[in-house]
Amino acid sequence: MAKISKKRKEAFAKFNKEQAYSLDEAIKIVKEITYTKFDSSVDIDVRLGVDPRKANQMVRGIVTLPHGTGKTVRVLVLCTPDKEEEAKAAGADYFGLDEYIEKIKGGWTDVDVVITMPSVMPKVGALGKILGPRGLMPNPKTGTVTMEIGKAVQEVKAGKIDFKVDKFGIIHAGIAKVSFGPDQIGDNARELLQTIIKLKPAAAKGTYVKSIFISSTMSPGVKVDPKSTGTI
Repeated sequence: MAKISKKRKEAFAKFNKEQAYSLDEAIKIVKEITYTKFDSSVDIDVRLGVDPRKANQMVRGIVTLPHGTGKTVRVLVLCTPDKEEEAKAAGADYFGLDEYIEKIKGGWTDVDVVITMPSVMPKVGALGKILGPRGLMPNPKTGTVTMEIGKAVQEVKAGKIDFKVDKFGIIHAGIAKVSFGPDQIGDNARELLQTIIKLKPAAAKGTYVKSIFISSTMSPGVKVDPKSTGTI
C-alpha cells in the first residue's frame, strides 16, 4: 500500500472525502488543503452519464471563463504572410507558416494552442500525428481554424478553453489558480458547468451529471453536490 505523505494526511484531516460539499465550501477546502510552493491550478472533473463511444453522446465544447485561467497561454498562429500582422497585434507568441511546420516536424511543440486558417489546413493536416496526441490540432469546432485570426488569439489569451469528454465519460478542465479569490473560482466553475449542461446530448438517458470533484495540483479531490452549483 502506498505511503500517504504528512501533507496529504493533513489535507484529508480537514474534510470528509465521502461527503458532498456545496461548490463554495469545496472551493474553500481546496484552497486550505493546497500546500504547493507554486501557484497551483484548480481543476474540475465532471463525470457524465454518457457513452462517449457513441457519436450522438459525445460532449465537446468551448467556454470563455469570466476570470481567465490564470495561465500564460503560448499561442502559435500558422498563417499566410497577409495575416501575420493581425496575429502579432492580437498577442500571438509565434506566427508564420512553413518555418514552424518544419519545426513541428522536427519535434517542436512548445506551445499551448495552435490557431490556423482554412486555406492552410492541408499543410497543417500533415502534422496530425504530432499535434493530435498533444491536444494541439486546430479544429473549426473549437474556433482554432478561422479567418478571424486576431479575434481567436484574443479569446484564447482571455481565458477561452475547450473541453471534451474522455473515454470514461469524464470532463477534466483547469479553471483557475489557487491564488484566485473563492468567488472568481466559483464564477469560472459555474460558467463551465452551465456550458456542459447546455451541451447535454438528446441521446443521453438517466442522470446527466453523475459527480463533480474539484481539486488543485497534487491535492485530494473534494466532492461537490451537483445541485449546489445552481446550474443543475
